[in-house]
Amino acid sequence: MNYEKLIETAIAEGAKKAVVIPAAQIVTSERFRDDCASNVCGNYGRCWMCPPDTGDIKELIKTVRSFPRGMLYQTIFELEDSFDIEGMGESATLHAKISRKIETALKPMLPKGYLHLINGGCRFCETCAKQEDKPCVSPENALASLESYGIDVYNTTKDTDLKYINGQNTVTFFSMILLPEEDDV
Repeated sequence: MNYEKLIETAIAEGAKKAVVIPAAQIVTSERFRDDCASNVCGNYGRCWMCPPDTGDIKELIKTVRSFPRGMLYQTIFELEDSFDIEGMGESATLHAKISRKIETALKPMLPKGYLHLINGGCRFCETCAKQEDKPCVSPENALASLESYGIDVYNTTKDTDLKYINGQNTVTFFSMILLPEEDDV
């Protein structure tokens, strides 16, 4: 697999930066389930791609650990000021759209069995069908959150070229495509 081509394509489709990292560099923690349950983002139990509907945290971390590497990428957006909540929400939606563009562009290059995760939840639909007690309307486009899989993005980025914080009046979002060995598919 040509990792440089994956990175170049992700950047061409809207990522600011991207890196391929070994699985040993992906930091996970079960505590993220508690963070999710505190419902700071408002998606806990309200989105099919967020906890508790994503599954048991131990099993999800085990899934992450089954991949030998991942491509971590980021988008960075300017805000009016550090209290620009509306801008943060719009940026999160734009990050989700960019993530889907990246997946579409990369799909022909990716081995079967990859797993694409996004920062903070799916955001494919304006309102998740879960809130109306209906099944996911687009499972082929749904992306589970990094946090629901126990991925500690802050500590995972520490030894990479990707900064977690990118300056005053900016917001940064991350996604990761977990890559299986080509022989595993």
